[in-house]
Amino acid sequence: MKNDYNFDIVPSGPLYKGHVNYNNYIVIDFDYKGSGLCLKGDSKDFEIAGIDEVFYNASAKIIGDKLIVSSKCVINPKHVRYGWKNWVVGSLFNKEGLPASSFNSLN
Repeated sequence: MKNDYNFDIVPSGPLYKGHVNYNNYIVIDFDYKGSGLCLKGDSKDFEIAGIDEVFYNASAKIIGDKLIVSSKCVINPKHVRYGWKNWVVGSLFNKEGLPASSFNSLN
């Protein structure tokens, strides 16, 4: 609708923009957040890894317009991915109801 008919709406669900590493968590930013981010259901589709690139399940929460992801299994996380397994039902959306695309920060 945005691209073809020039409607004033967000054209996509959240798309991975980048992340910042902190001691025990990762802060992720997105393009196409619309009026905000929203998690629906269990957020079991996030994973983080340290320098060894071994991914572990992670929990996610929204603070402001960013997503905070952490896991008790990973100290000093370096990489993050979302929806990276074939059976995952996504839980991240923008408030307009459009789903986020899967991503892997290693790519």
